[in-house]
Amino acid sequence: MTDSSTHSDSNHSEIDPFFRKLEDERLFVSLPEKFTFPFYYEPHPLCLAAAEDLQHYLNHQTEWEHNFGHIPGKSGVVNGKMFGVLVVQNQAGELGYLAAFSGKLAGKNEHTRFVPPVFDTLKSEGFFKKEEEQLIALNRQIESLENAEELINLEQRFTKQYEQLLRFEKEGKEALKKAKSDRYAKRESAQKKLSDEALSEFLKNLNEESIRQKTHFKREFTRLKEHYTELEELVKQKQQEIVALKEERKRKSALLQQKLFDTYTFLNIRGEEKNLTSIFEFTADKKPPAGAGECAAPKLLQYAFIKGYRPVSMAEFWWGQSPASEIRIHGHFYPACRGKCEPILQHMLSGIPTDENPMEQNPAEGKEFDIVFEDEILLVVNKPAEFLSVPGKLIQDSVYSRLKRMYPNATGPLVVHRLDQSTSGLMLIAKTKDIHKKLQSQFIGRSIQKRYIALLEGNVEVDEGFINLPLRVDLDDRPRQVVCYEFGKHARTRFEVIERKNGFTRIYFYPVTGRTHQLRVHAAHREGLGCPIVGDDIYGNKANRLHLHAERLEFLHPVTWQKTVIEVAPEF
Repeated sequence: MTDSSTHSDSNHSEIDPFFRKLEDERLFVSLPEKFTFPFYYEPHPLCLAAAEDLQHYLNHQTEWEHNFGHIPGKSGVVNGKMFGVLVVQNQAGELGYLAAFSGKLAGKNEHTRFVPPVFDTLKSEGFFKKEEEQLIALNRQIESLENAEELINLEQRFTKQYEQLLRFEKEGKEALKKAKSDRYAKRESAQKKLSDEALSEFLKNLNEESIRQKTHFKREFTRLKEHYTELEELVKQKQQEIVALKEERKRKSALLQQKLFDTYTFLNIRGEEKNLTSIFEFTADKKPPAGAGECAAPKLLQYAFIKGYRPVSMAEFWWGQSPASEIRIHGHFYPACRGKCEPILQHMLSGIPTDENPMEQNPAEGKEFDIVFEDEILLVVNKPAEFLSVPGKLIQDSVYSRLKRMYPNATGPLVVHRLDQSTSGLMLIAKTKDIHKKLQSQFIGRSIQKRYIALLEGNVEVDEGFINLPLRVDLDDRPRQVVCYEFGKHARTRFEVIERKNGFTRIYFYPVTGRTHQLRVHAAHREGLGCPIVGDDIYGNKANRLHLHAERLEFLHPVTWQKTVIEVAPEF
């Protein structure tokens, strides 16, 4: 679809330059009965058409320069970006869409094709920019004082004096110790050679020599220390001004941030307003995270409410190169982030009927798991895909809850290890607390061997190897994981290619560690295999299911200590 096929400039609303009329003949589809559930959705055909139109614009516009990183050879810092489209109906009943971007684009908050931000921090006449200038001025003043030649010279003299003091103390004590040893040797020798009268005079002289040496050391050490203390006081006086300015900067920054939170207000369809402070006061952290309100979704809804448009459907897509830590695929659609957007969108969508939250629906309904091995003390089950291992926050039905009903006399936690909800395969279950403890010790000692089989999108070039990418949770979008070399936990996976066919790779995974989403991230991330697992709705593309299966389990039976191997092939 080209830019002109979806809308025409002649029909482009003269009243609202941000409203892009949808006219393509392919768009004669029934409107959705409910608005998009923003945290898990399939883009509506109207949103697909709107996104295609916007992407055509991004590929051909010449109004601004931004290096998204998906076009080789383009200059500038690479910065991929999330864009959003909101299909709306205006008061005349016309169908069109609004567009927005998350954060800033080409260093600006406002562009002719995109709705304005909810609150523009870059406006020169606004309080934020003015007070930010005061903070910048404080930064410059602090930097000037910290880099002042007088302070630098003073700090150098202070450091030199401190080092001299330590050196004098060390060398002086060593000299006194040696002198004491020498006097002891002289005393021993004199006692053998001198008369009593001569010895008395000799010992008197030795004692006076000791007093002179100690007195000289103490006098010089005191002189050096006094000079050190003087320099220390001068440095403190100079630094006190810097400390005071830093405290002033901290105070002003906190006041400005709170003022921003109180001023940053969001509408809903009823016309009710809430600011960031009140929206986030009931969250775990009690305060908004950095960048809250700057994502595409709140911008789009805010503008629609201001204009009196009826929201129909919404979608967001990534444009450009993936960030180093995350997995974002150019042109793919993604849900709104939970950390920043969920509390805001809960308020903004209040009063609008939305699609059901799939996370409140039981994915295991109508499914059963097979028991593939059982004896008096343990069993192994084959968990289907989209089936919880243990109860979740919203859904109680799980392998654990069903086993609890099947084995009411079983003691202990039952489930020895977990599989992700979307992953199928073998799970080890203990019937007693003691057996659970013994099996868990095997997991901790890594004597239990697990093998997964997966189908990946793309061709993995190497036949086998290891992936080492540390992982941590994305604080703004749980449970998504990101690669983080600073705070991430060590994560290691061995892999072995089984088959390459028709642009797909069948592969074995042997996880050395067991982090959340480890295999999914290691498969999809560009520093891993760069090939997402088929059906991965978080790090890749949706399909009928996640093509990841815990196929083989090898452990020592905790009573017979015989090697036990269980294997069940996947259904893909």
